[in-house]
Amino acid sequence: MRAVVQRVDFSKVEVDKEVIGSINRGLLVLLGVEDSDEDSDIKYMVDKIVNLRIFEDENEKMNLSLKDINGELLVVSQFTLYGDCRRGRRPNFMGAAKPEFANSMYEEFLKEARGHIEKVESGSFGAHMNISLLNNGPVTILLDSKKNF
Repeated sequence: MRAVVQRVDFSKVEVDKEVIGSINRGLLVLLGVEDSDEDSDIKYMVDKIVNLRIFEDENEKMNLSLKDINGELLVVSQFTLYGDCRRGRRPNFMGAAKPEFANSMYEEFLKEARGHIEKVESGSFGAHMNISLLNNGPVTILLDSKKNF
């Protein structure tokens, strides 16, 4: 499981020009799933994301987590995180999970996250979405449950 985590002041996701999810101060998470992912990957990623100390404390040090600031979470499924661009110029997405499995893992991720964070919003799995955000910092973190980076 892979994630791009962005610290935001605001983010929203739209489908067909309709806002389906929005948050204020918190994290926008773009989430990719691979076929070998398991429940342990979900638990690892949710725990890592909600406890990442990337929000500033009173001394302007990144020392607080999403949980510490009572922040909000917007999670958007993104299979392109498994795009392999090492050969040629067109990404190969063979590393991404099949849609049915990816959707079930995405839904489980949301369920797990809702057990830790009060406001968790989401995109629409498989839909063409437009995402707006105001990245704070900017702070952008890459995570991989297999710890490849």
